[in-house]
Amino acid sequence: MNESTHRPVAFDAAGVEVHRPVPLAPAPTAPLAPIQQGVPSVASVVLPDGRVVTGYAVTPAQPEPVATKPPISRAAVNIALGGVGFLAVCGGLFLLTAFITALTALVTQLVILAAVLFGGWVTVQVLSARRHRSGTTVNIRKATFKRNHFHG
Repeated sequence: MNESTHRPVAFDAAGVEVHRPVPLAPAPTAPLAPIQQGVPSVASVVLPDGRVVTGYAVTPAQPEPVATKPPISRAAVNIALGGVGFLAVCGGLFLLTAFITALTALVTQLVILAAVLFGGWVTVQVLSARRHRSGTTVNIRKATFKRNHFHG
């Protein structure tokens, strides 16, 4: 026998290794179902039209009893629900603070943008007023206003 495979090995006349099949062990047989030792009683029923029906009485299958769970106290349920509510509030407050932070950053950027734009506009007005001094100067103390019209 070959020790590595535990199968019988033989060699033919040319020296070639020849393998021979090993028969398998028979499969174990399953035990047979228990045979009922007695014949159940036969029931006969007479139908309203006179026919007789005969058969074995069948007992309905009883469901397995449901395992009773230990009762949970009302205080434990309230504590668990309170914990869930607390986590929900914390999550909501976290989102609210994140939203307020983002809104504050947006308002800050808008204020800075408005300040830059207004400062640029003021700069343009000041620089353009210094270049163009050829405007009409009116002495306001001598002017008269009549019916919302300016008369000089």
